[in-house]
Amino acid sequence: MKTNEVKNMVIEALQDMKAKDIVTLDVTATSTFTDIMIICSGGSNRQVKAIAGEVIIRTKAANNPPLGVEGESSAEWVLVDLGDVVVHVMQQATRDFYQLEKLWDPELADD
Repeated sequence: MKTNEVKNMVIEALQDMKAKDIVTLDVTATSTFTDIMIICSGGSNRQVKAIAGEVIIRTKAANNPPLGVEGESSAEWVLVDLGDVVVHVMQQATRDFYQLEKLWDPELADD
């Protein structure tokens, strides 16, 4: 699948699972391991796990299974590595602490 198709599939899954504050970052200029990062929040560890699970189910069904998945057991932060697209599903407190958007988006880092 093309990167844009994977990105759109992931965003649709996140929206269907009621993920909050979905942010898509193009990191091609700053990263050598991926092109797109998608960051979103879930309201609890159960929701974080369910959101990530839906992304995994849909990408597997489209013959684009994850290269790796990390953090499912605690579900404070689940990372789904789809190669050119990396998905971060986080509880809000974890997202606030790590501030990935500021790390990867130079314009936000100035705030």
